Amino acid sequence: MKRVFLFSTAILMVASLMVSAQSYKVNTKTSTLQWYGKKVTGDHFGFISLKEGNMTLAKDQITGGKFVIDMNSITNSDVKDAGYNAKLVNHLKSDDFFGAEKHPEAVLEVVKSTTFKNNEATVEGKLTIKNITHPITFTAKRAGSIYSAKIVVDRSKYDVKYGSGSFFEGLGDNMIYDEFEMTVTLSVMEAS
Repeated sequence: MKRVFLFSTAILMVASLMVSAQSYKVNTKTSTLQWYGKKVTGDHFGFISLKEGNMTLAKDQITGGKFVIDMNSITNSDVKDAGYNAKLVNHLKSDDFFGAEKHPEAVLEVVKSTTFKNNEATVEGKLTIKNITHPITFTAKRAGSIYSAKIVVDRSKYDVKYGSGSFFEGLGDNMIYDEFEMTVTLSVMEAS
C-alpha cells in the first residue's frame, strides 16, 4: 500500500509540473532579428531570419528554449547602392566573417532565467556561432505574447576575426569593433 501511495504521489508531482510548464512556438514570419555593427569610420545594420524557435515557461520564468538562426539570410539595410550592398552581404557570409556556407545555422539555447519582474527577466543561455559555443546573458522584456531583447555578442569569441583589433595590429581606420548587437523581437504562440 505504501508503494502505491508513493507511486501515486510521484505521478501527481510530475503531472503538476507538466501542467505548470507552458510550451511556446515562435512565429518566424512576424519575429525580427536586426543586427548592428560598428567600425571606426561608421556602422552598418540589417536583418537576419529566424529559422525556428521555441521556449518553455514555468512559474513566470523562461525555463528553456532553442532558437535557430539562418546565417544565409543576412541582409543589409543601410547601403543603398545595390552593388556595394551585395558585396557587403557576401563578405559577411564569407569565411572572413560568419562562414555561412560551412556554418549555415547559429543557435541560441536558453538555460535559465530569473522570474519576470515588471515584465523583465535576466536570461542565461549558450550561443553557438561557427560551431563555437559560449555562455551569454541578456535582459528579456515581455509585452503580452511579444518578447524582446538586445543581445551584445563579442564576435572575436567565435573566430570572426576580419578587421578585429583583438587579432590584428595597426588596422587604424579599417578596424571593426568586436561587439555587435542583435535586437530581437519574438512573437510567440502556444505550441499545439
